[in-house]
Amino acid sequence: MSHVVTTPAPPWVSMSGALTVLQIPAARDNLVWLLVTREGEAAVVDGPDADATLALCEARGLRLTTVWNTHTHGDHIGINRDLERRGLLGGVRVVGPGRVAAQIPGLTLPVDDGDEVTFGGIRGRVLLTEGHIDGHVSFLVDGALFCGDTLFGAGCGYLFDGPPAKMHRSLERLAALGDDVRVFCAHEYTEDNLRFAFSVEPDNEALRARIAETWALRREGRSTIPSTIGIERATNPFLRHDSPTLRQSVSRAMPELPCDTPLEVFTATRALKDRRDYKAITDADLPISRAP
Repeated sequence: MSHVVTTPAPPWVSMSGALTVLQIPAARDNLVWLLVTREGEAAVVDGPDADATLALCEARGLRLTTVWNTHTHGDHIGINRDLERRGLLGGVRVVGPGRVAAQIPGLTLPVDDGDEVTFGGIRGRVLLTEGHIDGHVSFLVDGALFCGDTLFGAGCGYLFDGPPAKMHRSLERLAALGDDVRVFCAHEYTEDNLRFAFSVEPDNEALRARIAETWALRREGRSTIPSTIGIERATNPFLRHDSPTLRQSVSRAMPELPCDTPLEVFTATRALKDRRDYKAITDADLPISRAP
């Protein structure tokens, strides 16, 4: 099975310069993140398996010492299980959500909202970001946000556990971070999410520009991630409850749902995306270059 990304994003150097973040495409659309210190120590964030991560570590002479898990879905803790099968899990530190500790293979450091995490001498912070699934956490470290399946490029995760109020609260917390914070989510879903975003806010110029840029990147097999909090605030429909156009579009499409408060707008917007009407929008309807 080929990955939707054929050319990984270039390495990103953290705010202090102490860490480099590498993108590892895995399975079909998972994006695994590897934090690397100057001394060659590596921490991996989630993953469906260990194959690509171990191969990259071997190729670059890196020492995998740490696993950070955001939540317990199989395509995120699959790497733990794979390392365990290989007899390698016992040699690494596993950091993950303490509220679901029993579900995380090899967990050595259970964490919760507000806890501090350190890697390579750099301190980070744990944020509870439930809504997609109970216990979900995100890691904010040195200008980088590793947010699993909570916030995506122009979207957010399905509400498997919910309720909407939990996801809305989580997204509002993330949206309050600085504009320059890099968003390292766990899937390459941006094209699909932007198609929906355009369906509810077609007059958003920042959104139109992002669509054009995204389609150009994806034509070359390149990744659209990481983005930034600033970009998400400007273009992500699940962060734009104050947009009159979005409110009107969602209210018109979902007349049976209230659409007055920010939570109500989020709830109706998520329900509308789940209805999948936007799938009828073709590339010909979008503001993109027609160059091959």
